Order: sequence, then C-alpha cells, then structure tokens
Amino acid sequence: MTTLSSDPFVHEAVFYRTPEEYLAATVPFVRAGLAAGEPVLVATPPENGTRIFTALGADADDVRFVDMTRAGRNPGRIIPFVLNAFIAEHAGRPVRLIGEPVWPSRTNLEYPACLQHEALINLAFAGRPATVICPYDVAGLDVRMVRDAAYTHPILRFGDRCETSAEFVPPQQIPARFNEPIDAPPETATRLAFDAGRLVELRAAVLTGAVRADLDTVAAGEFVVAVNEIATNSVRHGGGRGTAWIWPADDGVVAQIADSGHVRLPLAGRLPPPDATAGGLGLLLVNQLCDLVRVHTGPEGTTVRLCRYR
Repeated sequence: MTTLSSDPFVHEAVFYRTPEEYLAATVPFVRAGLAAGEPVLVATPPENGTRIFTALGADADDVRFVDMTRAGRNPGRIIPFVLNAFIAEHAGRPVRLIGEPVWPSRTNLEYPACLQHEALINLAFAGRPATVICPYDVAGLDVRMVRDAAYTHPILRFGDRCETSAEFVPPQQIPARFNEPIDAPPETATRLAFDAGRLVELRAAVLTGAVRADLDTVAAGEFVVAVNEIATNSVRHGGGRGTAWIWPADDGVVAQIADSGHVRLPLAGRLPPPDATAGGLGLLLVNQLCDLVRVHTGPEGTTVRLCRYR
C-alpha cells in the first residue's frame, strides 16, 4: 500500500466499475494481509462480501466479514462499532480493513453522514497501525459521491494506478469542512419546547410518534431513549432548554432537536471516551440505537436529527 508519511495509518479510496475490477482491488489486499499475519476485516454490502468470500476460497475462514448495510446503516456506527472495535480487538497489531460505507442505494438523506464518516476516519485512527481501503462503485454511484472521495481520502487508487489526492482535506480542517447544515423540519411536525421539567412530556410525545409510525415495541422504546439522551444533553450543556420536532417518515419516524450548545469534539459519539467521567457516552448510545444520526454544530447552536426505521 501507499503511504504519505511515516504515519502507520493508511486510508485509500479504490475506484472500480465491474465485479472483476472490484475483486482485482480487494482480494490481493486481503491475501497480502493474511500472508503478513495481519487480522483482516471485510465490511461491505452482502453482494460484494460474497464475491470476496468466494474468491478467497479456504482463506475466507481467516477473515472477519461484516454486512455493512446492517452494521453501518447508520454511518455514525461504523467508526465505533465496526472499525474501532476490530482495531481495539487486535491492539498493537497492524490490521487491514475493507470498509464500503457508500453504495448505490444510499439515500440523499444518508449520504452527508457517510461523507462526514469518511472524513472523520482520518481523525479517529491517525497514528494507529491500520490500513483501510474504501471501494467506490464508479458505475453505480452519483458522480458527486465519487468526486467527494478525493476530499476524504489522502490516497486514490484506479486499478494499478495510485496517486495522492490533491483535494484531500487535512484532518485539522475536517470539523468545519464537513459540518453540513440540516434541513428544517416539515411544517406538519409536532413541535415541543422543553427544559428539565418537560422531558417526561417530550418522551411521551416521542413514544406517540414512534407508535403512530408503526415501530415495534423494542424499536419505539429505543428511539425514546435516544431522543431523551440528546434532549438531556441540551438541558445539561445546551443552555438548559431546547426545541424538539417529531414527524413520521415513509418508513419510520424522525426527531430533530435544536439548542444553543456547541459540540466541540468532532469525534463525539464516534469513539468511546477515555473514562466514564469524560462525557460522550450519550452520543455513542444514540448512534447505536438509531438508523441515522445527523449533527450540525457551531457557536450559534446545535441541531441533531435522529431517524429510526421500521
């Protein structure tokens, strides 16, 4: 693999058009890792994971496979619960990971979270002995998704050709560059201003919205917990109050919370805090419980959108 510096962390975008090109880029990467005694994780949509599994033959037994459409449905889960979990499991050892967070059926609502995820990888794993390659389907993805890979990956690979990205955004610029605004809620959304004394009322409104959206009992309960975590953060760190909106989506329920706080840690909710008193566990839980989490933050305030699907 190609490196830009002495940093043991490597992050490449790999562009492919056909299944054959996909296998030509991924299978040698996996085999080289196995030959070097490096643990290997393949986190891709099922179809591509099956291709790699079949091509590896007996060697597939030595590789960890993860269905990214499930584990990474919420892009906010990928760093903490897929990539970092694997790296931490093999702490101190070089590891290889194939992570494919963007596929053709990703929605426009999900994509900004995917873009932010790809950028934050460079912050999360700097200095750690890990090599991550991210395949991009040039034939199936929107052209802007392919273009954006140059912003989030320091190295770009096209078949046998490899080059450094002239458009790569350095890690210190990531928080501002990928902090995209969130659309306003629909006018039909249920709106509730809250403070510490109205959190019970907010939880009841979220549960009502989840039940009306036909979420099952477990999913509805988890969504209430997630929204309550964000609202509690608003009370504790966002000026003591906030505003919540709740509305049904085509396939589930959405809640949006705005307050006057500012989330200053770009990796909040992406990595476990160093100790239980450091904060950040709430956002980590929210990413685990929701199918999509979007955050826009700045000195003027913070907006968080949470989605849970049936």
